[in-house]
Amino acid sequence: MDGVNDMQSPLKVLRFLFPRVPFLVKSTLWHSLGLSPTSNKWDLRTELMVGFLRRILAEEGRLSISRMQVLTLQTPAIKGRMWISKVILPAPQEDDIRTTLIKAIDDLVEEGEKYTVPDITPVEAEWTGDRANVDPERPRLDLSEAQHYERLMAEVSSDVTILYLHGGGFWLCDPSTHRTSVAELARLCHGRCLSVRYRLAPKYAFPSALLDAFLVYLSLLCPSPNSFHTPVPASQIVFAGDSAGGSLALSLVQLILQIQRSSSPTIRFHNQTISVPLPAGVATHSSWMDLTRCMPSSVTEAAYDYLPPPHERGAIPAFPACEIWPTDPLRGDIYCDTRMLCHPLVSSLAALDWQGSCPLWFSYGQEMLLDEGRAVATRAAKQGVSVVWDEWEAMPHCFAQVLRYLPAAQKCYTRWAGFCEQVVEKGRAKDMDTTKVQTKGTWHAVKTGAEKPMDVRNFGHLNDDEIIQRMKAARAERPLEPRSSAKSTISPML
Repeated sequence: MDGVNDMQSPLKVLRFLFPRVPFLVKSTLWHSLGLSPTSNKWDLRTELMVGFLRRILAEEGRLSISRMQVLTLQTPAIKGRMWISKVILPAPQEDDIRTTLIKAIDDLVEEGEKYTVPDITPVEAEWTGDRANVDPERPRLDLSEAQHYERLMAEVSSDVTILYLHGGGFWLCDPSTHRTSVAELARLCHGRCLSVRYRLAPKYAFPSALLDAFLVYLSLLCPSPNSFHTPVPASQIVFAGDSAGGSLALSLVQLILQIQRSSSPTIRFHNQTISVPLPAGVATHSSWMDLTRCMPSSVTEAAYDYLPPPHERGAIPAFPACEIWPTDPLRGDIYCDTRMLCHPLVSSLAALDWQGSCPLWFSYGQEMLLDEGRAVATRAAKQGVSVVWDEWEAMPHCFAQVLRYLPAAQKCYTRWAGFCEQVVEKGRAKDMDTTKVQTKGTWHAVKTGAEKPMDVRNFGHLNDDEIIQRMKAARAERPLEPRSSAKSTISPML
């Protein structure tokens, strides 16, 4: 998340910071004396930033879910080095997109797993591109959305089109919170991004967000009449996202793979029969691929992260009741029915078959989600998928977004955009021997920037059977609904 825009007055800022002054003083002192466990890796600014985020998230149960959503859905002014063109992608008249998704879910479902079939609705999105050579405070021009799109495209110089899915635990944020990050990717790859405002949980449970992402992808391939854009070849499209958005991007790949395995790999969309090809690649940063949070790094890497820890069943914090939580019917997880947590289209860690996938790029810090990323990367690489892995020493979850001032963050963006450019360029090559992205892993030192190779095919200290057993055991400890009629749930992750 690039930022929250709720504290616009000095008084609000003061009220927010004053109770946290003792923490700031203590953290500064401990870091200066070398008593912090991370003082040899982080500068003081990073120490305070990560510690501050950790405290904020630890206090999240004091606010209702609807209130927290409001805090992240305030729309900041569009300004500076970005073109933004807001669009609404219409729902098709046909129902094929939904029936295809439901068939894929049902083909992978296990006994007892339940979900609610969502409606097909129009999806809002934002085209984003680089607005070069302007002051950071330059306001948005007073133009129509179509004119903004024309200006955006006039500055695009590559074929790269990124379909971007924002993070936020499936229940927070939207494209406006991620504009700075998405604009940076567009600038670095000289292309354009389409950032999706997918439906948020808990009001819209799984698979609503996945259906929205699927609709947007098909709308790139086969736009409706009066769309700003012309059809975009799959070979020029890269799925990208951070945290939960990265998970959604990988679930979309698994959905396409499942469609291609079926006997009916085409669907009707906007009065056309189309196939559903894979994109050129998928590039994700700190993807959250295990909604059970069962992997060892959820505990072992907590020192370098700000995410709340997985909670034991007897120590689950409460959220105040609000208009969207608890849900009706009741369920024990914000994103989905608890029984669905191990479904391959919910948690990509449970997806065992990646054969035939497009190239994958993973970026992780030394964070609590590290083990799930390593497991999926190794699994895919062993199945012949091209996997590029970047691991960053002592960096927390989504560090490229929350610690933008660090050299490691800018290097991460450069490699992120570089992968997007690479897979699109490779997809245009006529010599098939040159089109395969090479599997490669790189570890990055936090202070020196030194690099060393990593063997992507041999990350795993747990085999697939052990991972699935851990996931199912963690799922079994989760309640099927909030602990009381009441007004509580687990503390969700961002």
